[in-house]
Amino acid sequence: MEWLKALIGLARRRGASDVHLEPGLSPAMRVRGTLELTEEAVTASMCQQAARSIVGADGWNDFQLRGSYDLSKQLYGIRCRINVLQSSRGVGLAIRLLTSFEASVETLNLHPVFHTLSEKQHGLILICGATGSGKSTTMAALLEEINRREARHIITIEHPIEYAFRPVKSIVRQREVGRDTPSFDQALLDAMREDPDVIMVGEMRRPETMMMTLNAAETGHLVLSTLHASTPAEAIQRMVSAFPAESQPSVRAQLADCLVAVVCQKLHFLPSEQLRVPECEILMASHAVKNVIRMGQFFKFQSLLETGGKEGSWSLERYRDWLSRKTDWHHLTPEDMSVVEEVEEPVHRPIKRAATPPPSRPQTTAAQTPPNDDVLVLDFEDDNLEDIISQLKKF
Repeated sequence: MEWLKALIGLARRRGASDVHLEPGLSPAMRVRGTLELTEEAVTASMCQQAARSIVGADGWNDFQLRGSYDLSKQLYGIRCRINVLQSSRGVGLAIRLLTSFEASVETLNLHPVFHTLSEKQHGLILICGATGSGKSTTMAALLEEINRREARHIITIEHPIEYAFRPVKSIVRQREVGRDTPSFDQALLDAMREDPDVIMVGEMRRPETMMMTLNAAETGHLVLSTLHASTPAEAIQRMVSAFPAESQPSVRAQLADCLVAVVCQKLHFLPSEQLRVPECEILMASHAVKNVIRMGQFFKFQSLLETGGKEGSWSLERYRDWLSRKTDWHHLTPEDMSVVEEVEEPVHRPIKRAATPPPSRPQTTAAQTPPNDDVLVLDFEDDNLEDIISQLKKF
């Protein structure tokens, strides 16, 4: 599919984060948060052919049952997160182009306070924001900081896997829901039996997953997870309100005991640097914050953000002021983007044959069978009857 290869390559060169394919419409790319359309429309057959090629036979069967299918895969050397969907026009695709560099606090232009977060030994760190705000990338940077600095056992639970980590000092195990484990809940239950130091939970949508995440953070593990929320108060309130009213006091107490920090971020484009950078609001779990969580007085978080600078908290205004004074920006170079991720699909290698002496002239047989007591090997140079009869007489 040369057209898809060219489209993905164009999206990478233009710095697009997403590519959208819909039958009868022009492909769309999200560049710096804005959708841009290309000229030629794609047909229903083109979209369906691309989808079947990407998901494979087993994935296509699942797609036909559910009307959607999620996976991560390399497309023409670029790691992508892909959603195949059924719409009124036919089969469509939403493709997220993942960064192919090793994320870190410096390469993402994050504040050094994120180094402090990665040094925590236990507790819960929530990374929040809207879809496409860079939550997964920030979380990957924190895990990569741990991986480079300490010998720890890191387990990630994702759907699908977005960043492939290369173990440096840590052992990194990555499990994909639907492929390696049936659910987030089962993977969390398994993780507690696998001697982890750090657990990353890709998403918390169900109360059961939230409770198991809290239990993991409370029992001495460092747990990182994401929520869709724009402020720390909204994140905490959303997590607590996911439980029945009679359970919320105990959930607040448990959350207050294990919370390390809540990070809310969004991406902001800097015209002067031609760069998108995260704008963050960071609420560190000080004693005052923990008391507010226990009491359920979430409206007090904003004042604690503004007055919690000594504890490491950052209001959005203070963080923007730090960005305005920052001068050592990191721009991705071609060398940064040339990091090749491991391909998830199995690589099929030819079966090794037994070594045979080089022939004096080209042989007509495609392969040789190693001789043994049960096999008759015909070793002739010309495909003629006399040569065959001569070797049979020798046998």
